[in-house]
Formats: sequence, C-alpha cells, structure tokens
Amino acid sequence: MRNREQILEREGGHFPGRTYTEAVLEPAFDEAKNSLLGAMMAINKAHLIMLKEQGLVSGEEAFQIASAIHALDLEGLRQAEYTGQFEDLFFQVEHELHAAAGDIADNLHLARSRNDMGIAIYRIVLREKLLVTLRGALALKSQLLSFAEEHKGTIMIGYTHTQQAQPTTLAHYILAMADSLDRDIRRLQAAYANCNRSSMGAAALTTSGFAISRERVKDLLGFDELIYNSYDAIGGADYVGEMMTAVQLAAINLGRSSQDFLLWCTQEFGMLRVADPYVQISSIMPQKRNPVSFEHMRALLSSCVGNTQTVLTMMHNTPFGDIVDTEDDMQPYAWKALKVLERMYRLLSCVIGTVDVNKEVLRKRTEGSFATVTELADTLVRSDRLSFRSSHHIVSRLVKRAVADGLAANQITLELVNEIALVVIGRKLSLTEEQLRMALDPVHFVDIRTLPGGPAPSEIQSVITKRKGAQQTQEQWLDAARKQVEGALKNLDDILAGWSGSR
Repeated sequence: MRNREQILEREGGHFPGRTYTEAVLEPAFDEAKNSLLGAMMAINKAHLIMLKEQGLVSGEEAFQIASAIHALDLEGLRQAEYTGQFEDLFFQVEHELHAAAGDIADNLHLARSRNDMGIAIYRIVLREKLLVTLRGALALKSQLLSFAEEHKGTIMIGYTHTQQAQPTTLAHYILAMADSLDRDIRRLQAAYANCNRSSMGAAALTTSGFAISRERVKDLLGFDELIYNSYDAIGGADYVGEMMTAVQLAAINLGRSSQDFLLWCTQEFGMLRVADPYVQISSIMPQKRNPVSFEHMRALLSSCVGNTQTVLTMMHNTPFGDIVDTEDDMQPYAWKALKVLERMYRLLSCVIGTVDVNKEVLRKRTEGSFATVTELADTLVRSDRLSFRSSHHIVSRLVKRAVADGLAANQITLELVNEIALVVIGRKLSLTEEQLRMALDPVHFVDIRTLPGGPAPSEIQSVITKRKGAQQTQEQWLDAARKQVEGALKNLDDILAGWSGSR
C-alpha cells in the first residue's frame, strides 16, 4: 500500500483528520469550552438584542432565539468531549441553538462571522483576566507603600555594580520598586484601553450590507470603543501584543527584586527573615530555612516572560488578515502569563507583609562601610573649597590606606585624613573632628539628601503620601472598569428577561 493511502486509512478520508484533531482541534476545543463559552454567550445575546432593535428579526423570532440561548446546557458543554462532529465550539453551539429553535436560530449569524466574533470573545476574556491581574498589582503596591512607611528610618547600604555604594534606607529601595510597579500598572491600564474595543460588525472582513448597529453591540458588551476599520478589527493583533509586552516588563521588573530579596535572605546578608508560611525546611539539614517563596517567584516570573515572548513570536509570522485561528493557539499563553503574574503579585504581597527585617545588622554594617565617604568628599569641597576631583583624590587614597591598615570607615581619624591631604594637596585641611564624624555618619548622609527622590525620611514620607493618593485614583479606575463590564453583561440578561412579558 502506498504511503499516502496508509496515511489516509489511518487518519480518515474526511475532515478532521485524526492527527489534526489530536494536535489542534481537540486542545482548542478544550480551551474554548473552559475559557470562552461565557464570552460567546454574551456576544450571542448582544447581537440578538441589536438585530431585534434594528428590525432584522421580529420580536417573536428574537424571543424564540433568546429562549434557545437560555435553554443551552452550558455546564454540559463545559463537560463535553471533542468528537469531531463539529469543527469547534462555535459550530456545536450553533447546532444546539438550531435544534432548539429551528431555522430561525440561524439568523443569529446575520452580519457576523467567526472572525469578528472570535476577536470580540478574546478581547472580553483578556480584559477580564487583565482586571484581575491589575487588582493584584494594586494590592502589592499598597503593601509596598505601607512597608516603605514602616522602614523610612531603616538605614542600609545601596549597591551599584554589586558593590557597596552609598547609604540609603530600605524605604528608598522599596519606593523604587513601587514606582516601577506603578509604571507597570499604567502600561497595563493602557493595554486595557486598547483591548476593550469592539470588533463586532466587521463580520468576515468588510462589514455587512445589513443595517446593523456596531455601536449598539459595543455598548451592550461594555466595550469603550469600536475598532473602526473592519480590516483592522479582524486582522490587528497588537492589542494582545501590547498587553504581553506590558506583562513581560512587569514580570522582569518583579523578578529583579525577587532576586535581591533572595540574596538578602542569606546568612551572609542576614537582612530578611521570611515568615514560616513561606519557607521550607530541608529534608536532611535541620538548620535550614529555605526561602522557597522567593525561589518559586523568581522561576515563575521567568516562565511568565517566556509565555509573553511565545505570544509575540507567534504574532511575528502571521499575515495581516484573519488572525482568529492563530489566536486559538496563542491566547492560552497570554492567559497563563496574566495568571502567573497575578499570583506572584499576591504571593509577594503576603511575603513582604510578614517578613522580619534585621535593622541592627543593617545599621552596624552601614556604619562600618566606606559607603559614606562620598559625603566626606563633598564635605571637603565645602570646608576647604577644594575642587571635587581634588577631594575625590584625597578620599580615594584615604580609603586605600584605611583598608590596608584594617580600619573600618567609622575608625578613620582626623590625623589620618590630614596625613593623606599633605600628600595630595601639600597642606592640612581645615576639616574639624565634628565635621569628619558627621561626614562618616550614615544617618546624617541620608538625612541631608532631601532633594526630590532622595532617601531622607522627610522626602520619603512626602512621596508615600503622594503615591497613596495616586493609588486611590487607580483603584477607583479599576472599580469603574469592573462595574462597567459587569453592568453591561448583567444588562444583557435584564433585556432578554423583559422580552417574555412583551411578546
């Protein structure tokens, strides 16, 4: 038997072939029945309401179709196995509506296609998942602001190039995280705006000759805008690409801090002690408290980045035309990316909210560190009117000498400073003992850095107050977006319920 005939005998002589079913149609059906059915029903209801209002179906016909929609066994559909009798969930639902209402049910497909309908379904599902993720992001930001407020006076060393750089506070670091997260939230809000646009009425590609109202369906489904150009409505995929880019950046930003936190949990750093619910004990080493919450966070955020990149890569080689079939395969990666990011937001909120900070270790480490000597160089500019580069040379030599002599920063004497100054500028300094002590005091270092964005507690508190105000605005936006969507979808059922009394 020829190879072609062997394949056809195994696969079947008609659509769908067995391997195509296993590789494509069955997984897509399973995703659709679990994730898309609710959105599909909402679109059926909205489109039907519009058809009746536009006079394209009669009141009696609309009632029959609505009754068939209401009678659908949605739970049965969610439990259904893919048999190949219908190409996908859309055709199975259409078949069941036809069985319930007869030929009139087929008019539900007037002036629409799987193309505009499929894109609208994906946008409805994505906007819902994005709102859940945004709720997690805002909860985390609120927790970070509270944590920062608690630690505005917690002195620590800031690092650049992995090396001790300058004294700062834990609040200063956490506010940097909060501001980064705020930008992520604003990017996700922008992605929501471009996602929450209606493709309905574009039909297959060129709209329709039927006098439908695209605007009415948009409003009924809780969309903010139309995707005006009908070709763009069924071919554009940048709405999901934009969302995945925002999610990718958010996961990368959070992953960078989770790596820091994991390092800070080491005995060598001794900075953080994660609460018991978020650590795991070694199976063999009794002393171990493994901060597995941060470890899983780091790994799962990387998986989130991978899922977003998969979506972008799948978009890359898809022609600008009907993208629905590609989205069947692409969207589950988008959903998973959003789900992982939301879970990590919730997890980090819990861990940060319960972690213990070893303030004493941080303070002592900072006091002995040479991270303070930038302020000593600045002080020499002020006390002796040196150029900054000259004072930099003095302090650089001073640090080398102190390290060679085994001295910590807070053990440097005025005598040693003047000894170095004689070598570099040929004279002693007018620097006083009190000025030296102040210059090497990490608390003083932080307190005088009151410029906008600096670590001084007064500046930190001012920023926290502003950020809390912005947080309230974002939470109000989220509540309004959710109420708009939930209200629109509830209104669909209210309208259909009203038909029974007006037959």
